[in-house]
Amino acid sequence: MTGLNTTSMTLAELREASVTGKSKTQKKRVQTATPYVWDGEDEDDRPLTHEEMQVGIEAYRRQRGRPTGSDKESTTIRFDRDVLAAFRAGGPGWQTRMNAALRDWLKMHTVA
Repeated sequence: MTGLNTTSMTLAELREASVTGKSKTQKKRVQTATPYVWDGEDEDDRPLTHEEMQVGIEAYRRQRGRPTGSDKESTTIRFDRDVLAAFRAGGPGWQTRMNAALRDWLKMHTVA
């Protein structure tokens, strides 16, 4: 171990220590810790301003999920194994290539 003291306690002892305030919890350590003060040396260690944090939150929200205004529709379809294997063999983006192949087919054929 790295110098940590480990204490074994029963559930009853743990509850008693918590009620009497004798337990050393992470919550207490965080509450009594001194706030972080930037030393001004490394720009990467500088805390974000409120505005910078809001920009980051908005950027995070924008990148998740299907883009708004997309005309894609989710569906379930069954393909022959060899057809699916051929498209998957092309690596990432096989769904996009399959969609393009179906679109090309539609240009030459009419659907009854």
